[in-house]
Order: sequence, then structure tokens, then C-alpha cells
Amino acid sequence: MECEDFTPGSGRLDPRAALRSDAPSLDLNGTWRFRLSPTAGAAEDFAAPGYDDSGWDELPVPAHWPLHGHGSPAYTNVAYPFPIDPPHVPAENPTGDHRRAFDLPDGWTGGRLRFDGVESYAKVWLNGHLLGFTTGSRLPAEFDAGPWLKPGRNVLAVRVHQWSAASYLEDQDMWWLPGIFREVTLTRSSADVFVHAGFAGGRGTLSFEGDGLLSVPELGISGLEPGVEITAEVEPWTAETPRLYEAVVTTAEESVRVRVGFRTIGIEDGVLLANGRPLLFKGVNRHEFHPSHGRAVPYATMREDVLLMKRHNINAVRTSHYPPHPDFLHLCDELGLWVIDECDLETHGFTQVGWRRNPSDDPRWEEAYLDRMRRTVERDKNHPSVVMWSLGNEAGVGRNLAAMAAWTRERDPSRPIHYEGDRSCADVDVYSRMYASHAEVEAIGKGVEDPLDDPELDARRRRMPFLQCEYAHAMGNGPGGLAEYQELFERYPRLAGGFIWEWIDHGLAHPTLGYAYGGDYGEPVHDGNFVIDGLVFPDRTPSPGLLDLKKVYEPVAFSFSASSVTVRSTYGFRDLSHLSFSGEVEAEGVPRAAFPLAVPAGGGEVKLPAFPAEEGERWLTVRAVLAGDEPWADAGHEVAWAQVPLTAGGTPYQGTDDLSGTPYRPVPPAGSVIPAEGSALERASEGPATEGAAAFLTPATYGEEIEVGRATFDPVTGRLTRLFGLDVDGPALEFWRAPIDNDRYSGAEWRWRQLGLDRLTHRVDAVETGDGLVVRTRVAPAATDLGMRVTYRWIAVGEGLELVVDVEPDGEWSEPIPRLGVAMSLPGRFDRVTWFGRGPGEAYPDTGMATRVGRWSASIDELQTPYVYPQENGQRADVRWAELTGGGGPGVRVAGDPVFGLTARRWSTADLDRATHLPALVPGERVHVNLDLAQHGVGTAACGPGTLPRYELTARPATLRLRFDPA
Repeated sequence: MECEDFTPGSGRLDPRAALRSDAPSLDLNGTWRFRLSPTAGAAEDFAAPGYDDSGWDELPVPAHWPLHGHGSPAYTNVAYPFPIDPPHVPAENPTGDHRRAFDLPDGWTGGRLRFDGVESYAKVWLNGHLLGFTTGSRLPAEFDAGPWLKPGRNVLAVRVHQWSAASYLEDQDMWWLPGIFREVTLTRSSADVFVHAGFAGGRGTLSFEGDGLLSVPELGISGLEPGVEITAEVEPWTAETPRLYEAVVTTAEESVRVRVGFRTIGIEDGVLLANGRPLLFKGVNRHEFHPSHGRAVPYATMREDVLLMKRHNINAVRTSHYPPHPDFLHLCDELGLWVIDECDLETHGFTQVGWRRNPSDDPRWEEAYLDRMRRTVERDKNHPSVVMWSLGNEAGVGRNLAAMAAWTRERDPSRPIHYEGDRSCADVDVYSRMYASHAEVEAIGKGVEDPLDDPELDARRRRMPFLQCEYAHAMGNGPGGLAEYQELFERYPRLAGGFIWEWIDHGLAHPTLGYAYGGDYGEPVHDGNFVIDGLVFPDRTPSPGLLDLKKVYEPVAFSFSASSVTVRSTYGFRDLSHLSFSGEVEAEGVPRAAFPLAVPAGGGEVKLPAFPAEEGERWLTVRAVLAGDEPWADAGHEVAWAQVPLTAGGTPYQGTDDLSGTPYRPVPPAGSVIPAEGSALERASEGPATEGAAAFLTPATYGEEIEVGRATFDPVTGRLTRLFGLDVDGPALEFWRAPIDNDRYSGAEWRWRQLGLDRLTHRVDAVETGDGLVVRTRVAPAATDLGMRVTYRWIAVGEGLELVVDVEPDGEWSEPIPRLGVAMSLPGRFDRVTWFGRGPGEAYPDTGMATRVGRWSASIDELQTPYVYPQENGQRADVRWAELTGGGGPGVRVAGDPVFGLTARRWSTADLDRATHLPALVPGERVHVNLDLAQHGVGTAACGPGTLPRYELTARPATLRLRFDPA
């Protein structure tokens, strides 16, 4: 079968740069005629110009045909969806035949047909003449159309096979989506130019390869001949300062425009440099994806991606795992992002057969490997944003990768070569890893990592910069541990940073499921929701993980003394003159003062104004915002911020503790609910010291409701049933959370379910009354002797109630637990929450860096984070107090002593646990509230390290203190 050929193509012209030319071109996008066949062997008579295609369907180009009702998408991460028997593919090979008739403009002669992306094998005819075939789905191919064009009507026919020998080289973690998904153009342009623009010693160097003469009017350069190098006074290009100069190369046939950025990438003493300065990647991996169009991504969406990245302090992109649309790189040049440009290559599925017959070490595949690398480099060689070439991803090791590296190094010695899959780094210039733990990253930063067996290769690798080409897997709720990674990257010069996996959730728009993932189209082999692992949701709404990343990546650092704030720039290539600084003081979340800060361009110590003594918890927030408009954001856009609590005397707190979760109240606020002598509940629990102490706690009378203040309790269970006239249920101890993806893929969920933490039983040992109520229980799962002895102590205080929950582990608990807190439900009319604590978004022990202490308000619906795969979400952390209101009736205020974690939902934890898509979550008649003492950390164990030990939640004695008041 022809599509099982090792050869990557035939009839194609040599690869060349993607250039903007004034040569005539004809856009062949639009509506094509389309026919889908289940196998590859249908007759080729459709290529004849006179063939009657009136009975065919219509299909837009660019497009993937499964997204237009022809067949179905399929998702796998590693596994090939066909037998591993290279170069053979199944007989069931969906094949799309495409036809497009077009009229040639008068006087048109010659030209090339250019396909910018076809998956996975395309055979091309023009007016019935076979031009050739091409593979390499995310790479351009050009065919000489001149001899076969004719005046007037012309017919272009393309047969596309979903599966081909090339599919073995394209096992990237993404949807399998065949089709002509990038532009098709007939162009008269044939120019190829390679501009070399460096920067060193404060001056730019410029030369070029190709035909014609080069001019840069802004620099007064004209008539520069090929191969001649000149120097000029220029501003260098960096991702922070993306200065571009418009160059024009003129030949006898056409003029092409090239946007030139002067910059030099180098490596010295194991440090990656740009223009002689250390380069630290604060990056993301980006697949091309749109929820309705797949990899046929509109230009506006590409631009939105770059703008979102810039606005969230991201400075770099790895184009995982193929070259992106050329327009994306133009945007990176223009707006400023460092790019690792990755070749369209991955053979990951061979891991499932022990890498047997892996094409990377099979000489029959060498031509295909080199072809992919040549087309990558030649297309993108003029982009200043591209600072590193990557040979591909997860393709094992072998001679063909070495051949790719050797060719690339000869063709373009100005850029380092990257490839993560070979730990020996024999053919590359940087040491790259995926998902290395914090401890391993630190060891590499120190240069004390485990050695290679080969001393020469080991010594060579130790002289290389290190980067994490993938880390902090952003699947579902998470990722955790971001701040700890960034601290290491900034501490050790050898560490060049890394790239979060990944930018976007690949959820395909679905009429009933919301967004679909693997298995939703009936695929027999799939990897479920592992494709839902991005920092933005499918509609490109930022997730809490992206907001955290913005905080971690922010390019300004603040530190406080008793009377000043020190501002330090962590930019690599610009100062702070483009930023405006200010401060604000809030007391109990209410603004009290605001003022500007005059920060020098180079940073430094800035004196703070004097703040008067005031009751309540006060926080000083300082902010850095854009002073003027930038191409990627308007003036006023916040770039960085920091918070510090104020002492009683109005000076910034100087301790080392993180007080976001420990309210700092040097002067007790008016109306404090925690008297200095201890709360009424604490005094009562100690027992009265006077005569009649035995009457304080007496057994409840069976069958009678128990009333404590304005609360009513069940006499048998001791469970709260009415509060301030409201029907309530709970609170009762809760261990379970709807597992997050990191819980599921790490095995934690399985262990927790084996332990029975999702099916707790509550045994009541005693219900005792007096001035208050004490309920003694044992909470435990079935089939184990492990449990928790839980005592609930209630007492009326004024109009409200205080609750102390004491928890004592019973047995040897060796496994961390998901959460520790109480759960209750309220009437469904409640629809709003106002709270004082961290916000406005969610936070967990190792996430929530983007949250700050303040007073916030949101609807119940707004508290939910819409993870495509439903899971634990929406916790507001370190809450001092929260008021739940709505429906025109009385509300409930809950205060912590000192703080608690809050979630409020219109469905139960069990409902959330059962759901596999968001539409399955249907609001019920109750509002379900969790008041947590603690939760287990998030980590990144879906693919990478688990929760850091400091964020693990272990079973140990604990006390949760709350107060309930009418609101």
C-alpha cells in the first residue's frame, strides 16, 4: 500500500522559509467537495477534472473532517490506536477525497501549490496530473504547479489518508484528527532567505543567505549583498523588549519582507545566555488547539494565546510537539516570547513494546527524520523568537536523531539543540528533563546529580544548562509546588527554568457533554481525560493554575522592613521604568489608605508612609502595574504585587511566619468573638468549679429535641437540625473530597477508597446536655479498625453558637487523608457568600499563590471552578469569617478561630464525585457547605512528583473552632 512507504514524500520542492512576499498568490481555502471512504483503496478517478462530484458533501478547508460529521475524533496519550507493525497500518484507514475548482486570473503563469498542514498523508493532483505526495502533518509542502496550470478553470484534487507509515512518527499526546487543517495556497513566490542578525558588544551584526539585495530603511541599510556582514547601532531583541526592524529582500521576481530581531544565544560555564545575559525560561508547552476547530486554529485565537501568556508573566513557549502555524511565531516575534521550536516527531507508543522496532534507530527511517527537521528549520529560521531547535519529543534514542542533530548544527550553528529523550545528551547542547522532582532539580542546580556511566559524556553534560522541558503537570485542580520550583530556578545559575505542561485543555465542544475527552467518541483505545491538562480551559478562560503561575513568574520582588519596601527587578533585559507602583492599606478587608510609591528604574528601597494605630487585622498591599499601554496589555494592568500584615504600631510585620492563615490582630477588634480569657465554650468544657458541676453535662432525654440558644438538635444523633430558624443538616466530620486528577492518577484515590474514606459511618457514643451540648462519636469506615474519636461541643453565646470539634485518631493511620473538616447543608435559597480571607479565587495547601487577604463576595455558582472533569474545587482558604445569604431571608455567619477553609456548592461531594462531565452536576434543593480545618495538598502526581511532604495531611489530634451567628 502506497501510504506504507518509508519515503516521506515525492514531487515536492525543496523546503524554504515562510516569507511575506509581494508575489501574486491565490487563496484556495474555503468550501471544497468532500467524500469519506472507510479504506484507502477507493478508485482515483475523482482526480480527473471532469469527474462529477455533485453527490459529494461540502467541507471547509482548513478543517479536520471528524469535526464536521465525518467519522469521529480519537485521543491517545501514548498508545498507538492501531497495531504496532511499522510501516504497516490498518486496512480500515479512513480516507478523505477533496476537490476544489478554481479560476486562474488572467495572465497568470507558473506557481507553486503550498500546503501548510495535512494529516497524515496527502496525494495531490492538479488537472488530473499527479504532482506527488507528502507526509509530515504539521510541516509545509510545496509542489510545482506551473506546467499543469491552464487558463480559466483548474481542478485541484487531494486524497488524505488518516493512517500512514508517517503516523508512527506522530504519536504526540493529542487528538488524532485527519484533514487539510492549514492553508492551501497557489503562489508565484519562490524566494528563500536566511537572515543572520546577532547582537554583541552593544552592536548588531547583519548578513543574509539567498538571492537579491537586502535593505533595512530604518537603519539606513540598502543594497546589502548576500554573504556580506555589516554592523549597526541597534536595539537588541528580547522577549521583554521585542524590538523588530523591517527588512526587505528584493530579487528580480519579487520582494519579501522579513522582520529582523538582533539577538545572540549562547552558553557559557553551563549558563544559557541571550545577548550575554542569563536567560531564564518562564514557559509553557503549547499544543495548537481550538475546541471547535481542533488544530485548525484561527489567527485571532493564536493572538489571544500570546496576549494571555504575556499578561500572565509567561516569557517562553515550547511548541509541543511540532512547529506551530507560522503566524504564531510572527506573533511571538512581535509581542515577545522565547520559543523552543520542536520538530514534528514522537514515537512514544513504542515504549509499550520495549522500544522494539523504534524508527529512531532504524536506517530505513533516516530520510523521513531528516526531512522533518529540514522542513522545520528552513521554514522558521528567520524568527528571532526561535532561540532553540528541538529534535522532537519522546522518540527514544538512535542514529536518526543523531543525524538530525548533525544536520541542524551544520545548517544553523547559532541556536542550541534540544532533545529530552536521551539522558546522555550526546547530540544536544542543553540538559533537559521532564517532571524531575524538586530535590532532583536542586541537585542538578548544584551540579551533584547522579553521574552517567560514561565519564566523558557525564563531564560534557555537567557543563550544560539545565531546563525542565515539561514540569508541573496542570491537569485539573493544580498544579501544586510551583513556587518551590521557581525558587530553585532563580537560585542556581545553571537552571534555565522550564515549561509547564501544558497551556490548554484539549476539550472538544460536545452538544451534551460540554467538552469531550478520550472515550467520549467510543474509541476502543483511549487515555480518558489525560488530554484535559491545561492552564486555560478549552474556551481559554484562565484556570486558577494560570493565575498562580502569573504570581510565581512575576518579574518584580518585594521585601519589607519596619519603615520601607525594597523593590527588586527580576527582569533579565529591562528595568522598572515602564511600571507604576502603589500601596493600599485595608483593615478587616475595608480600604483605609492608598498612596503612590516612587520606585527608581533600577529598583531599591522606598520609604513607606506612617500608618496610625488601628484596631483590627490590617494588611498592606503593594502593586506594580503598567504605567502606559504595551502592545500586549493596557496601562494599569497588574504585573506584580505583595502583601504584608501591619503591627499595632502601623509598621510591616517583620516575622518569618506566613500570616495569611494566622490573623495578626495585635489590637483586638471591637466586638471580637474571642474574649481574652478564652471563649465561653472553652470555659464550659473545662467544667464549672462551683457546686452543681454535675448538672452542667447531663444525658439528653430520648425523644425530646435539644435546644441550645437558637439551635435545635436531634436528641439521638446530636446532629444540628435547625439554626436561627433555618432547616440545616450537620455539621458532621468529613474526610472525603471528590478526587482531583492528581489523586486519581497517583493511586491516592484507590488507596483512600480501599480504606473506605468515601463511606464513613458515624457512631454516637454519648449526647450530653447542660449549659451546652456535647456529642461524643466515633467516625470510621467499614472493614477496618481505624477510626477517629470526635467530640462536638456546642454552647450558646449571645445570639450565636460556638462549636469546638476535637478529633483524636484511633489506630495506626499510615495513609494521608484527603480533608479534615465538617460538612453541613443549608436551604437552597442561599445564593451568595461574602467572606474575609484569601481570595478571590480558590486555594489549597500548595496552590493559591494568586490569592490575597481581603474581603470578597461571590455567588454560589461563581465559587465553582469549572474543571472539565469534575473534582474537588472552589475552596476559599484561610477564611476568618463568611456570610451566606440570599432569597430574602436571614443568613448565616460563620467565623473561625482562627480560620477555616470554605466550599459551598449546589450539589453534594458525592454528586461531584460521581460526575464525569460538568452537565452531570445538576443543582439540588440544598446548599452543601464544607468548613475545613485542612486539606491534603494538590501536587502534580497525575504526571510527576506527588504532594511535597509539608503539604500532606496526616491523621493526628486536631481541633476545629467555629462560631455561627445570624447574618
